[in-house]
Amino acid sequence: MYHRTYGCPFVTVARQVLADYGVPYREVFIDQDAAARERVIAWTGFQSVPTLVVANPGELLPYEPPAYLEHGLSPRGINRGSMITEPSADQLTFWLKQHGFIAETVTE
Repeated sequence: MYHRTYGCPFVTVARQVLADYGVPYREVFIDQDAAARERVIAWTGFQSVPTLVVANPGELLPYEPPAYLEHGLSPRGINRGSMITEPSADQLTFWLKQHGFIAETVTE
């Protein structure tokens, strides 16, 4: 999960969903890593966080190129295959299920 060291409501949602399902993840801070910041900008057109990617173990890049995003279009909540940016809880849950990280959704 690419994000910043300071608070963000979308990061809070992503962390909660990942914790609810026990999905392990790696944090990459774009405000401390210029290369990571440039990757997020190249992928999304903005410094959009969180940007979550499915990567091979030990890697930081998506396992496959994310689906195309038209220049200037907001990446918020768009499922791009190996990547999703600024998702809602429901969008992230669907994405995690799609990639086999979870089998069933948590119900209250």
